Amino acid sequence: MTSGIDEREIQKSYWVQHCADLSVEAMMLDSKASDLDKEERPEVLSLLPAYEGKSVIELGAGIGRFTGELAQKAGQLLAVDFIESAIKKNESINGHYKNAKFLCADVTSPNMKVSEGSVDVIFSNWLLMYLSDNEVENLAERMMKWLKDDGYIFFRESCFHQSGDSKRNYNPTHYREPRFYTKVFKECHMSDSSGNSFELSLVGCKCIGAYVRNKKNQNQICWIWQKVRSQDDRGFQKFLDRVEYSEKSILRYERVYGQGFISTGGLETTKELVAKLELKPGQKVLDVGCGVGGGDFYMAENFDVEVVGVDLSINMISHAIERAIGLKYTVEFDCADCSKKTYPEKTFDVIYTRDSMLYIKDKSTLFRSFYKWLKPGGQLLITDYCKCAGSPSSEFAKYIKEGGYHIHDMKEYEQMLENAGFDVVVVEDRTDQFVKTLEQELIALESKKDDFICELSDDDYNEIVERWKGKQIRGECGEQKWGLFIAKKK
Repeated sequence: MTSGIDEREIQKSYWVQHCADLSVEAMMLDSKASDLDKEERPEVLSLLPAYEGKSVIELGAGIGRFTGELAQKAGQLLAVDFIESAIKKNESINGHYKNAKFLCADVTSPNMKVSEGSVDVIFSNWLLMYLSDNEVENLAERMMKWLKDDGYIFFRESCFHQSGDSKRNYNPTHYREPRFYTKVFKECHMSDSSGNSFELSLVGCKCIGAYVRNKKNQNQICWIWQKVRSQDDRGFQKFLDRVEYSEKSILRYERVYGQGFISTGGLETTKELVAKLELKPGQKVLDVGCGVGGGDFYMAENFDVEVVGVDLSINMISHAIERAIGLKYTVEFDCADCSKKTYPEKTFDVIYTRDSMLYIKDKSTLFRSFYKWLKPGGQLLITDYCKCAGSPSSEFAKYIKEGGYHIHDMKEYEQMLENAGFDVVVVEDRTDQFVKTLEQELIALESKKDDFICELSDDDYNEIVERWKGKQIRGECGEQKWGLFIAKKK
């Protein structure tokens, strides 16, 4: 394991070697760089948030492939690179822009001083993959401090594997999975001197189309984050990502429900329920509690609808984003708390939520928001865990508490929807289907026991079997119910 100092020396040596001729080919590490640049550079610039007249920092600026373009619109621009020959060439090319300054510095060094709250946009293209994991985490925190309120961070990285065809004697680049970057930046938070807390909101994440078209390569991925006020301590989000939807838990659920699904019945139940919505091409769907995105991909691919998936779990949204890379239909994902999220009124034709409302304490308020967000005639489809009327048994109460759930009986559920303004058209007790599905899933799990244990462990297998049997017993005795609700906006 290399230390931070070793990491910087290795990376500097690597780039000194590849900056010998200070060409676009050297910067992009590709023999077809000139052709790629003509298509790729305008695409990257088109993805940036508005920066006209704003304060911009370009990190890892190199010889200035983007510097001149940024300087033409920015109010002021600071271009930074740690290779002296590269930043000097950049200055020789772009120094005539009077709003641009050039700095030779290592972005990981504490000696690089930027005033807190002074920058509107931070831009980097191929930088973080040349930093260690710890350096990425530390830089993310520093960049957040540099930003003004509502400021933006844009970065683009090579993920999974190398893209350029340049010969390299050695390659110290970190080709990470995209979820690493999503998780690191989503977990950033800070407080200012007035006690206001901030976090980074994911505005967008996509692969660079020029590389898909020219190289059949979907590993060039960019992110846009915005610094926003944080209203809570994120305790529940941490619980979800560390307990309920840890990486291991997601894998366990997918072994039962099928890849992309973490709710009852997986793809088959999704097909049955989505059919009830009679989706039309071009409609907009909001999936609240979208998990790892299986239902969203199904709807977008089969019905040509636009889907926005929202979930509080960083782990699940990270998986969903990775699986969306390179797909040709319109699906976007947002890691956000649906109870604090806002959308313009009359935005969606359908709101769809599967076994997720049980986490929401104040359902009444959220249902009123759903009503506002739907277009007139729009539909809301919910499946959710419910309980029988009256107080739950001590065992069921313990299950509810440990899961962080807020469960109602079906009549209460229907009343909350009606109070929000909805015309409730379907209220169905689907507990029999729930119990039958659990039984089928247990049989399938038993048939794959050896593979499951090989991939995970005996303890994981036994835990999920115990949980499924517990739900099955509670369902059979009528204590735990599974409800389907379909409502329309009048």
